[in-house]
Amino acid sequence: MSWHNASSSPRFTARRLLAACAAGAALLLPLAAQAAIVVAASGPSAKSYPPGTKLPDEATITLQAADSVTVLDKNGTRVLKGAGTYKVGSTSGVNRGATFAALTTQRSATRVRTGAVRGEGPDGKPLRPNLWYVDVTAPGTICLTSLANVRAWRPAKDGAATYRLVSASGLASGTIAFSDQSMIAPWDAPGAPLRDGSSYAIRGTGNAEAVTVTFALLPARGPDGTPFDMEDLGAALLERGCTGQLAVMTQTLALPSG
Repeated sequence: MSWHNASSSPRFTARRLLAACAAGAALLLPLAAQAAIVVAASGPSAKSYPPGTKLPDEATITLQAADSVTVLDKNGTRVLKGAGTYKVGSTSGVNRGATFAALTTQRSATRVRTGAVRGEGPDGKPLRPNLWYVDVTAPGTICLTSLANVRAWRPAKDGAATYRLVSASGLASGTIAFSDQSMIAPWDAPGAPLRDGSSYAIRGTGNAEAVTVTFALLPARGPDGTPFDMEDLGAALLERGCTGQLAVMTQTLALPSG
């Protein structure tokens, strides 16, 4: 009685080869070069590193004395400053992944409380604790991944305050009402509906000038279909002109110097 040796059949051999190739590819994926993105640059070398430039993590850049280049990679943001040659990727071992997740989480209404401040920007103004909050004091383009349950944020909490919303066409208007000790309030969706490209003037009480914000809708996920990582979201914010949010992201995800 003879036994058939399955391992010697052409079909079995082909399956083994395909499995080996797939396993080999999987082993190579973690070794693929990661890209960092330039989010800001100044000084004589700035023209060589405009915002949006992608650089391999293992690359080095040489700067002059008055140069400053801010890069965002998979770990966070770093400022490369002054004369010298610098490796693009972070080697500190610190990772701001948890901070990034908290900064970009879509907060449900039941989880919104007072809007605690993460820190201060270079101008001394508090940083919004969530990237998708609409700062009622900052003009410019606001990127959102969802137009539902949008939240407005103010950099102060003392006293109740009401802001009036007027669309660019003048055909829509609404209000944002902040309670005392609260930095968060719902955007008035019924009175001031949102879509990609909507513009609204936000006017507070007193003599403060109105600020105009324009909304840009981003896809809910990154270009590869997975949730946005730091570099992809930074690139998307740059592409749509959401520079205020990029600045918040850059400052919040800052890595230790050195």
